[in-house]
Amino acid sequence: MATNGDPERVLVTGASGYLGSHIVQLAQKAGYKVRGSVRDPEDEKKVKHLKTLCPEAAHEVELVKAELQDADSWKSAVESCTYVIHTASPFPFAAPRNPDDVIKPAVEGVTNLLKACVEAKTVKRVVLTSAGLAICGTLRGVEVSEKDWPETDKLDAYAKSKTLAEKAAWDFVKELKDEEKFELVVLNPVSMLGPVISTTMCTSIELIKRLLERNPMFLPKMNLPMVDVRDAAAAHIKALTIPEAAGNRHILCTQNMWWSEVAAILSAEFKSQGYNVPSMGVPKAAVSMASVFKKDAKQVLPIWNKTTKFDNTRMKEVLQMTEPRDMKIAIIEMAYSIIEGGFVKRSKKYRGEHGKEEGAANGPTKNGEIKEDSKPKEDGEVVTTGDKEEGKGKEGEAIAEGEAKTGDDSKKEADGDASEEKKEAPAAAVSEKEEGDPASATEGENKTDEAKEVESKASTEPAKEDKAEEADNKEDTPEESGDKEAAAESKKDEVEVNGEVDASGDAAAAE
Repeated sequence: MATNGDPERVLVTGASGYLGSHIVQLAQKAGYKVRGSVRDPEDEKKVKHLKTLCPEAAHEVELVKAELQDADSWKSAVESCTYVIHTASPFPFAAPRNPDDVIKPAVEGVTNLLKACVEAKTVKRVVLTSAGLAICGTLRGVEVSEKDWPETDKLDAYAKSKTLAEKAAWDFVKELKDEEKFELVVLNPVSMLGPVISTTMCTSIELIKRLLERNPMFLPKMNLPMVDVRDAAAAHIKALTIPEAAGNRHILCTQNMWWSEVAAILSAEFKSQGYNVPSMGVPKAAVSMASVFKKDAKQVLPIWNKTTKFDNTRMKEVLQMTEPRDMKIAIIEMAYSIIEGGFVKRSKKYRGEHGKEEGAANGPTKNGEIKEDSKPKEDGEVVTTGDKEEGKGKEGEAIAEGEAKTGDDSKKEADGDASEEKKEAPAAAVSEKEEGDPASATEGENKTDEAKEVESKASTEPAKEDKAEEADNKEDTPEESGDKEAAAESKKDEVEVNGEVDASGDAAAAE
């Protein structure tokens, strides 16, 4: 443990990433000397924030260059370190043509780092950031624990890379001679959400960004296990010194939430600030048809309406994470951070987290509670309700199956609409964006020809008005444009090594 007299040094790989940045901040606050490895220490756009994360720290962050497949670069990075936290891993924003482009650097990166730890002779413990997918793989609708491993032949490139990299780490330390041994702790976080303090794009940002930008316009019937990124970072710091953590895996998961619940939380906070978050879906049959020619639609079918439960006993009992943060608050704070950071445009109505008008519609929210006009109702329909409890549909679902009948939305209905009938979205509306984000969908009902004609009118005209309203609401400042250019630049590479670990592979929301 770090002391005032002689602080121990910890190496954080992937220091500039979403998770890595939070770990650097907490390590500094804990009194450690922090060395962070990045791909380019001279890239100010990506590393500048690391120098100001903890102004009160006794020691500034030391940045060093290291590449996963460059064995020599790890020797100097690990030198004189007592602890190592390894978060860096290649992450594809789109499915790679060759899976080995992701798998090979992940596995080689782990082994190169561990070899350097042996040579350094100062490292006591390595904390490896694995992933929830290295626990559950393609399994859905089940309960899993640290004893579970997936069948690698059924995994996508990212999930396979995390699984094989973790196995390589366990095999490596198992074969060490007694005089070479150091302790290994593995953490398996599921999808991480929460405030962004880094400057590079990652899938966690993309998930919330797309909801705020109403892209796609419809919600998948999908369940997401999640953890606050700050809790995940805190778990890494605790894992450095807790004796019982050595030699074990630890799932990091706070709770599960339906994707429509996430959307409802965002809508309650941001609708009055000019962000029209989606609230409806499409029939599963439509997604099934779309899956023939759209990869993202194909990915959502196996996880449709299924909940995977992660046993987080070790997180609570061993890592002492007994009071994890409320994920509703994490979602709201993350949304504010990506707007402030330039990942999402500021609308003209945007007031900011600390500038909300008193008495404004839908807000401000308290502790992330879902306000009346966005509350998921039983069966998943989003309607006006005074109930402050969480939406409770079948198995706790809160999946949007009908368009919200509230405030501005109700004004946009075409004259003569059969407004009492539930709306279904057209099959063509399945998102064409990243393969990493599954298309949206919900179950539908058979309709008469007359109802279908009414629905067609209702599903096209309001959409045009929505787009016009969103265009009118959003504006760019010169500062924001610069921020977004920096964010966009980070996505140029098909595979980015940034330490971001969403535990979700090519389907970021699949867990």
